[in-house]
Amino acid sequence: MMSQSHITRPEIAAGTLIDNRYIIQKLLGQGGLGRTYLAFDTRRFNEACVLKEFAPIGTGESGLEQYRNLFKREAKILHQLQHPQIPKFLACFEGDGRLFLVQEYVDGKTYSRLLGELQRQGRNFSEDEVIQWLKNLLPVLEYVHQHNIIHRDISPDNIMLPDGNNLPVLIDFGVGKQTTDINEGRNTNQQVTFVGKMSLVGKVGYAPREQISLGLCSPSSDLYALGVTAIVLLTGRDPSLLMDQYSLEWNWRYYTYVTDEFAQVLDCMLADRPNKRYQTAREVIIDLQRIEELEVAASPAIMVDDLPSTVFNPEFQAMSDISQSYNQTEETIFVSPTNPQTGRIEQQQPSLQPAFIKHCQQQLAYHIGPMANLIIEEILAQNPNISPDQFIELLAREIPSFQAAFEFKKSLFS
Repeated sequence: MMSQSHITRPEIAAGTLIDNRYIIQKLLGQGGLGRTYLAFDTRRFNEACVLKEFAPIGTGESGLEQYRNLFKREAKILHQLQHPQIPKFLACFEGDGRLFLVQEYVDGKTYSRLLGELQRQGRNFSEDEVIQWLKNLLPVLEYVHQHNIIHRDISPDNIMLPDGNNLPVLIDFGVGKQTTDINEGRNTNQQVTFVGKMSLVGKVGYAPREQISLGLCSPSSDLYALGVTAIVLLTGRDPSLLMDQYSLEWNWRYYTYVTDEFAQVLDCMLADRPNKRYQTAREVIIDLQRIEELEVAASPAIMVDDLPSTVFNPEFQAMSDISQSYNQTEETIFVSPTNPQTGRIEQQQPSLQPAFIKHCQQQLAYHIGPMANLIIEEILAQNPNISPDQFIELLAREIPSFQAAFEFKKSLFS
């Protein structure tokens, strides 16, 4: 059995010269497989790079040799990856009993940090933003899977947006994540690989159960993790808060609003059983394109020059459409201003239909939960003769997110 010196090696100090070439600047991160450093390459005009020290914890001599073979194999395959949204593989070497990989340094922000910045502004990523984000990332996953690599650790921490760029970068193809050739299996349609106990990696909450518990992984495993990352960006909540702890079913829809078509795509990515998920990134891309085509087909061909100036505000247009829709089915409504002293709407109008009120309650509850019923009762009590469009407007004010409130109005109009 090897000595404990291997597993207790200290962190490499800043200023240390590694391999007579790389000057360590600072520690970027560490985990069970080793540490990651920011370093300068003295042979490339002190260009910044990422130096990954591969030192798995608690490894005996036989285990270390297996990891060394895995390290060499991954280094060889990462060297073949040439994609603008994957950090370039630069070198690998072994020194002082340590294994090192060198990769391109991405100067930017992780999506964990970007989400935090948005939340400080009072919002999360919108549906449109997440759809575009998926469209930008799925081709990268498709490329990776075609090279027989499964990332197995996709999360907001391992996707970055480089400064001055609008395309996300998939990072941290950390040592130990290379699997056997997924095309070597008998059933190439399933593309499932058993990677062994030593390779049980993945972030709990993001990785699917078959990967965490059984060591089974496939392209659908990455798609699952990407789906989890998408709902985290949409809701701003940790995966543990988006899954029912008793039924183990996702309940992410309670915390955000997206169209049914997009929700179905996400639910398919998040299916617990691997055979119920998308099997390839291309399948997801095709369904996202279909959503875009449906939206284009449903949009009326109206020239901007033909619209009055007030219609340039999309929220005004949506509410105008709501008013027109209900004015066609209800008696003529003459709207008068709200009394500033009582806050009540003074005009006399026919009462709202019970079915319409129930529908509004269901839609509002989708955004704010059980309080919807109490809010509706209070608004009706204060405004017994309120019109449908005014009723919707007052309900929308109870939704904290502007984007969600606007979508709420649109859903009731449709």
